[in-house]
Amino acid sequence: MIKIGILGDIGSGKSFVAKQFGYPVFNADDEVNKIYKKDKKCFIKIKNTIPKHITTFPINKTEIVKSIVSDRKNLKKITKIIHPIIRSKMNIFINKNKKKKLIVLDVPLLLENKLNKKDFILVFVDAEKKKIIKNLKKRKNYDSKIFKILKKFQLPVYIKKQKSDFIIKNNFKIETIKKNVRLLKNFFLTYERSNT
Repeated sequence: MIKIGILGDIGSGKSFVAKQFGYPVFNADDEVNKIYKKDKKCFIKIKNTIPKHITTFPINKTEIVKSIVSDRKNLKKITKIIHPIIRSKMNIFINKNKKKKLIVLDVPLLLENKLNKKDFILVFVDAEKKKIIKNLKKRKNYDSKIFKILKKFQLPVYIKKQKSDFIIKNNFKIETIKKNVRLLKNFFLTYERSNT
């Protein structure tokens, strides 16, 4: 099984690129949203950690954002609770899809939280800064303060790029991205077949 870890800057189009492979995708952001909505144990832990901000279940994401803006230390506290759950869910996803030829792991803090393993192929989504900002501003929940805080918790983009096995260009044109992903996917699958 080929395990692809998607890396890139916030807003570089990682999730869109991940979907274009046409194979199972583990999307950590989606999983976090499910945890906030359904995991009562997690809610109790977060409520006990930041009681000023989190009071009702299911957890409202805007309350999480407010807590981080008011004190950036809260992000570390939340991450400490959330990431072991994400790690566990990611391992379950990998085991569940072990018969698939290829899986994609779309995890924003893959390197930072040491979630990547030696057999992961790391693909960096490379996009221009201007286009990234334009893309981010289209999001409903875009908040420049949150963006700056999150950036501080991530490795610099050039380090992620250095640690990647492949780089895929994203010019935010759908057909170009699809073509680039298709070429990369075919390369992976051909290489895998020739080594089995």
